[in-house]
Amino acid sequence: MLHVQLMKPFYTKQEGQTMKLVFAYQYFSIRKDEELFHFIPVEGKEIIVNLNTYQVENLSEVFVFQKGNRFIRLPLYQLLLVSDIHIHLQTILQHGKMEDSEIMSDVLEEAGEAIHSLEEGNRDRMIDYALANRDEGLFQKLIQ
Repeated sequence: MLHVQLMKPFYTKQEGQTMKLVFAYQYFSIRKDEELFHFIPVEGKEIIVNLNTYQVENLSEVFVFQKGNRFIRLPLYQLLLVSDIHIHLQTILQHGKMEDSEIMSDVLEEAGEAIHSLEEGNRDRMIDYALANRDEGLFQKLIQ
């Protein structure tokens, strides 16, 4: 059995209901019989996962790993069968979703701050308007 030593996508991109994980040289390595093989992007370099079903969609993609002058060439379906890559994929996908929710939380917080700032500016202009028109009732209502 092969063991994934390191699996860190170079970048991820969500396209609709699929997540594309793209790998580069030092971001993916496997261990076979205590020997470490590093990924080289000569053929396949991406894994596409359907986010609804969590199924890998490009099973025929071929990944190549190298150690010195020796190579291991594995189609993605075979890599899924003979290694623990599914565990690493699950971790990456869960982490990606967590980052999305953190980004959304930050966006909502910034939007709330912007709305508060706009409301304060509008209130100040209304106070100026009430003072300019000597509208004491509106002025009292606004400063409360």
